[in-house]
Amino acid sequence: MTPLSYWITFHVALVALLGVEYLVHLAVPNARRKAMWAIGMWVGAALLLAVLLSRAFGATGATQYLAGYAVEQAMSLDNLFVFLLLFRLFRIPPGKQPRVLYWGVVGAVVLRGLFIAGGVGLLNHFHWVEYVFGALLLVAAVRLLKPEPTEDKPERTPGWLKWLTKWHPISENQDHFLVVENGQRMATVMLLALVAVELTDVVFAVDSIPAVLSITRQPFLAYASNIMAVMGLRSLYVLLAAGLAKLRYLHYGLAAVLGFAAVKMLLADWVEIGPGVSLAVIAGLMAVTVGVSMVVGRRAVV
Repeated sequence: MTPLSYWITFHVALVALLGVEYLVHLAVPNARRKAMWAIGMWVGAALLLAVLLSRAFGATGATQYLAGYAVEQAMSLDNLFVFLLLFRLFRIPPGKQPRVLYWGVVGAVVLRGLFIAGGVGLLNHFHWVEYVFGALLLVAAVRLLKPEPTEDKPERTPGWLKWLTKWHPISENQDHFLVVENGQRMATVMLLALVAVELTDVVFAVDSIPAVLSITRQPFLAYASNIMAVMGLRSLYVLLAAGLAKLRYLHYGLAAVLGFAAVKMLLADWVEIGPGVSLAVIAGLMAVTVGVSMVVGRRAVV
């Protein structure tokens, strides 16, 4: 049982880091430099936490945390593609996107905590759920093998958005989530984009949470690894948004990571794969995928 003081200290540290990130936002004028400083801060904090966890949970616990962190970082890259499409769909300009992602990350912290608590509880009480999670990961891996569409055509307004607009007026305002226009309070396109980001995170959590739980069943380690990866997601999007299209083979690497997690979970009763091996496999798969994508991209340009 993880002491309550660990949970309190972790969340106090998160709030403090968010404050530092806000000060960086105020002090650094260039958006890409802001993102680079923020990413460096969150990655540094994640590695420092691994050192601290090694004292509380031992080397095995720290390695499990790092493996879970690596899995979630890998899955986050796929999230970024979806965020890019959502912002195009709702026509949210680049300057407004970080605000939507900020509140999206806040919601993700709450959702991930609930998902992990529920997942660990199910696995502890019903062993067969492990096979359900493994099957879900295999399905997700197969789904990722399908190539992403390469068309650069403007997205059509989906039917549900047209229906919602008819049912209740939606403001085009992109400065606030709720506004009062003509004496009527109404939601804005920015609020719809935020809801879409939150729903997207729920969908991705269905894949990533079982993947993390295939590495560790310790709630604090699973939660901390997930949250530390998610916290840097906003800055990572700002930094990589322009170059996401170049990672053309990324989905194959993600599929391989999920497939590995699925096999690990399904064969856990017969084959034990240590956290060190898991971390090495995940890091290796993503490094190869990103490396091949960049090399092929450079050759295509030449």
